[in-house]
Amino acid sequence: MTHRYFLSLALPLIFATITVPLLGAVDTAVVGQLPDPAYIGGVAVGTVIFNSIYWLFGFLRVSTSGFASQALGADDEMQSSMAFLRPVCIGLIIGLVILLFQEVIFNLSISFLGVQGNVKAISSVYFHIRIWAAPFALMNYAVLGWLLGMEQIKATVLIQVLMNILNIVLAVVLVLVFHLGVAGVAIAVLCAEVFAFVFGIILLVRSGKLKVSMSTKELFRNLYDKDPLKRMMIVNRDLFIRTICLLAVFNTFTAKGAVYGEEVLAANAILIQIHYIMAYFYDGLANAASILTGKAVGQRNGQLYEATVQKSYFWSFTFSAAISLAFFLCKDAAIPLFTVVEEVVLITKQYEGWLILFPLASSIGLVFYGIFAGAAEAGLVRNSMLVSVGVFLAILFPATHYWGNHGLWLSFIVFSLFRSILLVRYMPALEKRLPFMNKQTSA
Repeated sequence: MTHRYFLSLALPLIFATITVPLLGAVDTAVVGQLPDPAYIGGVAVGTVIFNSIYWLFGFLRVSTSGFASQALGADDEMQSSMAFLRPVCIGLIIGLVILLFQEVIFNLSISFLGVQGNVKAISSVYFHIRIWAAPFALMNYAVLGWLLGMEQIKATVLIQVLMNILNIVLAVVLVLVFHLGVAGVAIAVLCAEVFAFVFGIILLVRSGKLKVSMSTKELFRNLYDKDPLKRMMIVNRDLFIRTICLLAVFNTFTAKGAVYGEEVLAANAILIQIHYIMAYFYDGLANAASILTGKAVGQRNGQLYEATVQKSYFWSFTFSAAISLAFFLCKDAAIPLFTVVEEVVLITKQYEGWLILFPLASSIGLVFYGIFAGAAEAGLVRNSMLVSVGVFLAILFPATHYWGNHGLWLSFIVFSLFRSILLVRYMPALEKRLPFMNKQTSA
């Protein structure tokens, strides 16, 4: 496998995934044009809640991609179909449960984040509108994961790009033209997420890759086949734990930042949105690594696996240097795009240097996660995240005591660095779990 082939997968996926954080970034930028920083804080809190909900069940996309790519590599049509049908049913059920318990979710989230006053009221408006997209957003994880695993890259790009274009247009029109405020931002996201699922199903059916030629009885028997279902649930469990760890870090970060006042909360929200954009560059690389690793596992192809690892190392380091340099050169122009409140801009500039370090600290952890996901060996990812969260919490309290918000950012960067270090250390353990790699080593 050449660098060109790796990039032929990675670049479109980078383009697609970089549009994902624009849902939050556009929301922040649009309400940032309003005169009160409480609007930024309110939408930031609402976005954190939805990031928490969707990240918590992000395993639906990740595991679907891994199992679909393995089925593609093994040329197994039945397992390809099951790789989609199982997670889309799970996504629907989870989404309906979220709607049922929406008040409990909101109240617990607000209590945990310690939000009060205007910020709470604004976040409530945002939450209670956008929540109705939850079943569609979660089922769309299965759609996107399956299309990725089946190497339907153009379809994946098209879904995410059109979703974000729709969100941007609706947000600008509803807020700046019809003056609907935060409600307009939430309606825009709701419409975009529903559209993405419906359009994704259309593309999935038109791809011709989903073939369900069995009877209804056979379909349900295969859908609930004990062994593959158990394997999927184990992977999803480990990815679920990994996501809980991520949520603990990001929600603790937001809650701790809120202690320093609305202006610092708004400044951190802007920087975190920029961090998401950086991270999703790596998510495109991770998706490419996941697809190729899954194919290698399905084909039992040690050479493809080793080439994927090598290319992942190279492009992780290359993108780290490029992203850090780009932010350093463009930060003075980028930050004012998110708010017109001068005080928030000035506070943001005090902490922007931490984002220059983020790509260098996090790249390997963000990209190599895709290799483990493609191999459906999520237990090692879970372990790395548990240790990293422990390090984050150990540093957080003394660091924030002495250095305030700078200590908060220091804790986050160290957390990101440990994710990278530990996944590199776990690579030999991963290879021992791949039978075709053991045979190759023995030979």
